[in-house]
Amino acid sequence: MFSIGDLSRRTGVKVPTIRYYEQMGLIAAADRTEGNQRRYEQADLERLAFIRHARDLGFPIDAIRELLALSRHPDEPCERADDIAREQLIEVREKIARLRKLEDELERIASHCGGHSVGDCYVIRALSDHGLCNHEH
Repeated sequence: MFSIGDLSRRTGVKVPTIRYYEQMGLIAAADRTEGNQRRYEQADLERLAFIRHARDLGFPIDAIRELLALSRHPDEPCERADDIAREQLIEVREKIARLRKLEDELERIASHCGGHSVGDCYVIRALSDHGLCNHEH
């Protein structure tokens, strides 16, 4: 049995987040001791590690909920799990493309500034006038 603190240390998930996952139904509400302390089983630790890894990969809560439901049926086809992973990959690639545009724009703005005072600063002007940007961001 693990306390919530033990679970937190072993998984790297903060205690308030563990409580949140309980409220969201991602992990079952823990049994309580007579002193009202939460007690978790090895299966809870493994489930929380799964959730943590999925969150680290950027999966949204709804996708994690579905993946957890799928994991309860090990003999079923994994097509839906593959679809969920592909959807997340598309989302990550779109996010990377947006970040590259931001990087390009910030690099352009920062390198465009040759002023020696704030009054001549291109960075300040560009942030004040969105029309000076090359891309929508």
